Amino acid sequence: MLRVALPKGRIAKETLEIFETIFGDSFAFDDRKLILDTPNFRFLLVRNQDVATYVFHQAADIGVVGLDTLEEQGLDVIRLLDLKRGVCKVAIGMKKGEKLDLNKSEIKVATKMVNITKRYFEERAVSVDIIKLYGSIELAPLIGLADMIVDVVETGATMEQNGLEVVEDIMRSSTYLIANKNSYIAKKDEILDIYKKIETVIKAEQKE
Repeated sequence: MLRVALPKGRIAKETLEIFETIFGDSFAFDDRKLILDTPNFRFLLVRNQDVATYVFHQAADIGVVGLDTLEEQGLDVIRLLDLKRGVCKVAIGMKKGEKLDLNKSEIKVATKMVNITKRYFEERAVSVDIIKLYGSIELAPLIGLADMIVDVVETGATMEQNGLEVVEDIMRSSTYLIANKNSYIAKKDEILDIYKKIETVIKAEQKE
């Protein structure tokens, strides 16, 4: 039996729909339940930020999580397949009309994505003061807490509604199928089997 870690919400629903397409059965969690057992799989419903942790520690054999979360956490897991879902980007946002000036002597950046932000500015040899926030990040430039933010952007509507705009894209993200390294060895046939079946579904979708 393969243990599959899924993030709560839309990604879990979309992933289970892929399994329904593959196997022709219904895959759905009962109300408030965190475990879904089927003959071949045990699905675990966890927070998005915890998916890679479950997989890394082999509490799950495989999982589904956003590339931005993988890049931020840096855990050593196998990235098997881009599922072409949950497409978004990590971007720098500033107050409308302001320009990104990396030559300023002091730059303050508010973000929940500290490691991605740090790498981006280090690669450009720019010294920044990173302020970690857990939510309402768009507020930071508006009240002078930070010069800019780094955040996940899907449509840009949230930034726009708060008087901000994207000034620079850092990376593109989408949902990935990942695997634990030891599980990949111990359960290689099972993991490769589901990988190939999911890949077939994704390729078919891309041709539509």
